[in-house]
Amino acid sequence: MHMPSGTQWLIILLIVVLLFGAKKIPELAKGLGKGIKTFKDEMNTEDDKKITQEDAQKIEKINEKDILAKENNEEVKKA
Repeated sequence: MHMPSGTQWLIILLIVVLLFGAKKIPELAKGLGKGIKTFKDEMNTEDDKKITQEDAQKIEKINEKDILAKENNEEVKKA
């Protein structure tokens, strides 16, 4: 398949204008842009949540190890 040439793009544009009207096209483009922006924002938010959950789990494991190490250290001092 090949890409449409210049005249083919003009015909496509003319058909779009006839179908939607000149006033409706900017509204459609604006809505599409908002949709894409919202999608990207949500994807970033999901990534942030995932990273936060992973970090919380790592911190919890480190804290557990620190508590165990302190307990072991105290037992050694008592003995």
